[in-house]
Amino acid sequence: MTSYFVHFLFLWSLSVMGSAEPAGCKIRITDRGLDMLKYETQKFVEEELSNISMPEMKGEEGRFQYTITDVKITELNLTHADLRFIPDVGLLFDVQNSSISLTFNRRILYWFFYDTGNINASAEGVNINTALNLIRDEEGRLKINNITCDAKISKMSAKFSGTLGRVYGFLARFLTTGMRFLLNQKICPALDHAALVLVNSLLETIPVRTEVDQFIGIDYSLISDPVVTSRSLDMHFRGMFFDLSHQNISLVNYAVEPVIKEYDRMVYLALSEFFFDSGLFSYYTAGVFQMHIVNEKMPKDLEMLLRTTYFGFIMMLNPALVDAPLSLQLAVNSPPKTSIKTSGATVVMTAIVNVMVLPPGQPPVQLSSMTMETKFNAKVSMRGKRLSVHADLRRFKIFSNQSALESLALIPLQAPLKTMLQMSVVPLINNWTKRGVRIPLADGMDFIEEVVEYHNGFIVIGANLHFSKGLREMVVGSSEMEQQTANSTATTSTA
Repeated sequence: MTSYFVHFLFLWSLSVMGSAEPAGCKIRITDRGLDMLKYETQKFVEEELSNISMPEMKGEEGRFQYTITDVKITELNLTHADLRFIPDVGLLFDVQNSSISLTFNRRILYWFFYDTGNINASAEGVNINTALNLIRDEEGRLKINNITCDAKISKMSAKFSGTLGRVYGFLARFLTTGMRFLLNQKICPALDHAALVLVNSLLETIPVRTEVDQFIGIDYSLISDPVVTSRSLDMHFRGMFFDLSHQNISLVNYAVEPVIKEYDRMVYLALSEFFFDSGLFSYYTAGVFQMHIVNEKMPKDLEMLLRTTYFGFIMMLNPALVDAPLSLQLAVNSPPKTSIKTSGATVVMTAIVNVMVLPPGQPPVQLSSMTMETKFNAKVSMRGKRLSVHADLRRFKIFSNQSALESLALIPLQAPLKTMLQMSVVPLINNWTKRGVRIPLADGMDFIEEVVEYHNGFIVIGANLHFSKGLREMVVGSSEMEQQTANSTATTSTA
């Protein structure tokens, strides 16, 4: 009985492992990248805390009646701040032994004496511990799910100015105790709002399922919660292109899952063969890999060679067709396939080429049908946030679909057809790919100093990060974008 149970558990574990969807794209942010993000996070937190609004304080202490208004934080010194990973949780922003300077106005009545003035105060021993829990939301987007915050101010002191500043200096301890209590209560709600509202609104601008061009789109949804260790944050994306006109048709991912082992650079992007195959598959189903070469698109030397090759056949069909225009119809007959090795990446493509004669006012007449097998070298590059591929024709072969004898007759066409591909088809492919596809990074963050490494079955791009915008500017930009989207939706609904 026990052996049957163990056998069942073994089969069940295999089925669970086999059902897990492999990632087509992975991104790793290392502790080196976090060091750079720490500076932007520190500035962002300082700006958020500077905007804290404090309520008016009124009260009595002995014969003193006081009112405190216009509390403003004038300076934050978060020099002892740290940003690091929390394994299996997310991020920790930790501030130790820092200081806050602030001012507020006073109105004090003592017996019949009325006095107003400004108070300069400082908070010392400011400690803030904020943990951010990162998850994958229902749409497959990275999200801050929860924030745990603890803020403490060890001591606070105030200096009075004005006519009676020295007289009631003893009020300073009483007032600063209340002010320290209120400030303690305000820090964490401000950071909660900054993370759960502002930063999450920035994360929502990162594309999850978006158009690449008029033919295809890409799905960057996370397939699992991020994996957080003491050294890195790893995100596993579906990384799948799809045909915009047939979004339910997709390629099954049987490719080797990419593996990132390095930590030396700030960020790593890993892409499997499936990532590229799904793009080629989507272009194929969209009907992009078809071409009709005729008239001015036909190189003159190729047209002359075609006429010479098929002169006898045309004469047998109809001598009147000798001067009729010729055309080549190219159509890829199966989805192209990517192969990634340590030596580089290649793409194999097979197409049917039909040689046609075009009688004026009559249906086209097929002269020949041949199979074209091509192999391209694919060079992957990265600029900013856009990934692009440049193709070069490496191998070319044609053979007849009718007979081996005709295949021999096609040998003279090999060189001119290859030249035609290099001059017409390859530039067309590179024109599609040179614009590139955006990787899932927020606006204001870019890759720099990229290094591409080819492995068996996948590519790893290591890079450093560059912030073209500050975190505050990125958040404000995302809020404006969200508002514009909301206004556009409301306008559409009204219409």
